[in-house]
Amino acid sequence: MTEVYDKPRNSAHPRTPVPAYGLMAEFDSREALVEAVRRAHEAGYQRMDAYSPFPIEELPELLGIRPTILPYIVFVAGVIGALAGYGLQYFAFVINYPYNVGGRPLNSWPAWIPITFETTILFAGIAAFLCIIVMNGLPEPYHPAFNAPGFERASVDRFFLAIENRDSHFSDTETRKFLQSLNPINISVIDS
Repeated sequence: MTEVYDKPRNSAHPRTPVPAYGLMAEFDSREALVEAVRRAHEAGYQRMDAYSPFPIEELPELLGIRPTILPYIVFVAGVIGALAGYGLQYFAFVINYPYNVGGRPLNSWPAWIPITFETTILFAGIAAFLCIIVMNGLPEPYHPAFNAPGFERASVDRFFLAIENRDSHFSDTETRKFLQSLNPINISVIDS
């Protein structure tokens, strides 16, 4: 494992090693990043991440990102919202305060469809928002990848592949050799 030393607090205390988060390779094109991720996946690396200034369609599958249960959660929340909206109206107009207007039935469901629809959308929207926040681990104001030199260009014109030191195949020298075989622009250590 690569060790990075932090600055000594005073001259009496020796420097303490801080383990590195991993290694990061920088590429200048989308195609180079996709090929690098494909080769890293074939080499057995699993704890890796790719950073790009725009979405790349092939990356989630190559990185091993599985589809989430988010659509099912949103659907269930929408059904609960529909039942809640309809149930609230049913309780208010049929059970709690029945008021007969012009001989119409108390359970006049066609009039209740707009509110039922709105509560369906409300519950589904809130569930989607909260699940996305939780599933993405937000808020995350700091990530070790921010320490990589030149990483600020990941949102402009550079592509990065990071392999974490927690990966079972990670070895400082072997992983560095593997990343060098991918012909990156630069390889850097990601400080913790």
